[in-house]
Amino acid sequence: MNHFKWLLGFVALLWAIEIINQVTGGSLRTYGLIPRHIDRLYGIFTAPILHGGLAHLLGNTIPLLVLGFLVSQTRSLLFVSLFVVIAGGLMVWFFGRANIHIGASGLIMGYWGFLLSYGWFTRSIRGILISIFTLLFYGGLIFTLLDFREHISFEGHIAGFISGVLCAWTLTKFMKQKTSTY
Repeated sequence: MNHFKWLLGFVALLWAIEIINQVTGGSLRTYGLIPRHIDRLYGIFTAPILHGGLAHLLGNTIPLLVLGFLVSQTRSLLFVSLFVVIAGGLMVWFFGRANIHIGASGLIMGYWGFLLSYGWFTRSIRGILISIFTLLFYGGLIFTLLDFREHISFEGHIAGFISGVLCAWTLTKFMKQKTSTY
């Protein structure tokens, strides 16, 4: 339950920041991630909490809550979130277009990648069922990996997805090594 409280608090923070952003005429968006600018590395952490408007945040809120809840049923939500934000953010910083990248959709795609691959890597019935559920109810997210419109950070979507898969693999590999040493 603590994970879900953390998730609700995070979403409340996103909404509070967007309200401030609206009041200030969108001025906070300039604090997003700008690839290959050393002085903008902080954007790895600020990009997921900034959005392009209320519609953008509204579109991210439900998937963030649902997929975040599912992640919390498998592993530490905080660990997976930090892994995805840092690894995905670094990928965007190195390989992204020279635009300002903002939004929690990279984190959402990281959760999605984590949940889809979790069953494959763990080979557990519970993990496989969560992966199947995720695919059935959020399989349409595949199209966000293929959305190359100029105003969409497809780099953030792809990097988030890859980092989610890497997180699932890393955690599973660590679990296997830990149990084999006893």
